[in-house]
Amino acid sequence: MDVLKEIVNYVLNLGAAVFVPLIMLIVGLIARMKFKEAFSAALTLGIAFTGMTLVINFMTGAISPAAQALSERTGITLNAVDGGWPGMAAISWAWPYAFLLFPLQIAINIVMLIFNWTKTLNVDMWNVWSKIFTAVMVSYISGSIAMGFIAAIIQIVLELKSGDLWGPRVQELTGIPGVTVPHHITLLANIMHPFEVLMNKIPGLNKKVDADYLKEKIGIFGENEVMGAIIGLLLGFAAGYSVSKSLTLAVQAAAALVLFPMVSKLFAQALSPLSEAVSEFMRNKFKDKEVYIGLDWPILAGRSELWVAVIITIPVLLVCSIILPGNEVLPFAGIINLSFVVAALLLANANIIHMLIMGIITAPLFLYAATFFAPYITKLARSVGTVDIPKGMMLSWSTFESPDFRFLLSFAGKFNVWGIIGLIIWLVMFYWLYKDIDKKNKLNQTEGRKIS
Repeated sequence: MDVLKEIVNYVLNLGAAVFVPLIMLIVGLIARMKFKEAFSAALTLGIAFTGMTLVINFMTGAISPAAQALSERTGITLNAVDGGWPGMAAISWAWPYAFLLFPLQIAINIVMLIFNWTKTLNVDMWNVWSKIFTAVMVSYISGSIAMGFIAAIIQIVLELKSGDLWGPRVQELTGIPGVTVPHHITLLANIMHPFEVLMNKIPGLNKKVDADYLKEKIGIFGENEVMGAIIGLLLGFAAGYSVSKSLTLAVQAAAALVLFPMVSKLFAQALSPLSEAVSEFMRNKFKDKEVYIGLDWPILAGRSELWVAVIITIPVLLVCSIILPGNEVLPFAGIINLSFVVAALLLANANIIHMLIMGIITAPLFLYAATFFAPYITKLARSVGTVDIPKGMMLSWSTFESPDFRFLLSFAGKFNVWGIIGLIIWLVMFYWLYKDIDKKNKLNQTEGRKIS
């Protein structure tokens, strides 16, 4: 058991930029690519991940201080420290059974592929930590380690089904064939789906407003660099920055929005030959079986709508944290809310207006979930000693990923009647979402038109 733990920890410590390309090299060779072609594609994929990480870190490094300065200008002090996802990951990996989730995820994925229960081959193994975090929370709140593992298994299965669901839309949004995003972050689409259905029935809101639409309607102001500069400048002024510092932020935001689509082209360059080889292999060996390669959400980071929505909703999250009664968490480390925007991008198919509305609607959900989980996270963090928490304060995460799903799993795990009923309703809603998007996927595939 200790040997397995060491192997798992070593592999995951390689990071996505090394581990995922290694997996894809092996997949390419199994699919009978020539070694030099498979190696070149895998290396390019590693470069793409590294480049996207650099640009995302550059973007968040520029925007986060401004967002945090805006937060500090409120003068509000709340009881829970926002540690962001790194604090949660540290707690997760300190769990004694954490390493078991790695082989468990692989085994479930293989079984589901063999029995045609999924089309998704999830190679995004670094994000196994999110399954660990779910298992930790559920086992801690329910008092049962077994319930923690059951919750993690449910999450793994739903992620793979989400990968199947979003595959066609991910491919349209990125231009990369044969890929999808089976990330836990996409599960928030489940509760946003009714609002998306409603918005598509309201005159004026049922028109698709994406980056291309903005460029067509407002000209230069719809260009990535101009949108980035305007948003960065306004955020700088709102944060109390000087004119020179605000202008610097404007240029940094503009640079990031220009660089994102440039780097995203590397994903297409790397994954297109790999996807074609895997597709050909599956057609020859398994009677035309289709397989999506499941990757981390940054393959979607080339879409400017994602960044426009996430930056504009920063003040919304901050205002909600101040005015919502009972909230204990002031957004800080998690103030750039990627936990809503990836699901919103996929569900709305890059409709920026719909994405902004979803950001406003879900802001209270994130804050109340962060407040609810704060005592549990604080006790866990102090017991494992991985995160330093000031005396008299609590630790949480203001933009808690899929807070509705984890909340319901935690209470269902302790056999709370309302928790079980809530989880059943959530799963019924997921079935509705799946059937709705799947119907659109099939219709668009039959008619050969873009996904609506």
